[in-house]
Amino acid sequence: MFMAKKDEVNKDEQIGFHKGSLATLAKEREEMLKILQIVEQLMQMHVKGLKDLGIDLEAQAKAAKKKPIEDMVK
Repeated sequence: MFMAKKDEVNKDEQIGFHKGSLATLAKEREEMLKILQIVEQLMQMHVKGLKDLGIDLEAQAKAAKKKPIEDMVK
């Protein structure tokens, strides 16, 4: 009987551990998405700034047979 109670407690601890981990990871994912959105906004701002200066990276990328923009700024 003692073993069954111990196994039940161990199972409850494992369940709590996994639920807590998932809750933490879900919050981390939300924060990562916020960071990604900020990075995307900043990149778009710089693309617009270059476009205002007469450099159209998107047009250059299409002309370079879909070459990634990252390669063009190096």
